[in-house]
Amino acid sequence: MGKTGPDGAQAVTVTLCGGYQLDPSRAHPLLADLPEIVHLPARLGHRPELRAAVDLLGGELDNPRLGVDTIVPALLDMLLLYILRSWFDEQSERGTTAGWAAALGDPAISAALHALHRDPALPWTVETLGTRAGLSRAAFSRRFTTLIGRPPLTYVTWWRMTTAARLLRESDAPLGEVATRIGYTSEFAFATAFKREYGSAPGKYRRQSRAEPRTANSM
Repeated sequence: MGKTGPDGAQAVTVTLCGGYQLDPSRAHPLLADLPEIVHLPARLGHRPELRAAVDLLGGELDNPRLGVDTIVPALLDMLLLYILRSWFDEQSERGTTAGWAAALGDPAISAALHALHRDPALPWTVETLGTRAGLSRAAFSRRFTTLIGRPPLTYVTWWRMTTAARLLRESDAPLGEVATRIGYTSEFAFATAFKREYGSAPGKYRRQSRAEPRTANSM
């Protein structure tokens, strides 16, 4: 129920709802750090970019025009990212960051993650990742494992397989090309690693993912 405004008029409360389809077994570990409900209190002048995203989304839903089917999903993605950024910023301000939030706020570990994410095909080792982080091999390995929850090279493999799965779902690139783009010189070695991670060969995974019905973000 809305509150009564200064002029005596009843204020109107509008609820915007959106949904994403996620495979819980394949969700990014960042999501595991989130509480069941993220509450961001509205404060005048605070988080202007988040307010702007809400206003833009509300305007498109209230007055749909040409291109709305493309604009709304893009605004939903933007709104989600602004919400996550705001929540993690709040945790950092309170000094309560842990896990992925702490990792992204750690300049050394964040530098290594960005380098790996930009180019998973490089022949990454704990030493080369540590160099990107500006830390010794041992110090980097300890800090990375503590914050991310898995050793550096285990994460490298996970990221490569995650990237490969996305390429298989979203592109028609041959399996050999997919393997090369994530750092495997042998298609057989790539297929073996992928099957170990996803339980099916890359070709089968591609066929199954494309046979599944696609559900748009719900509004």
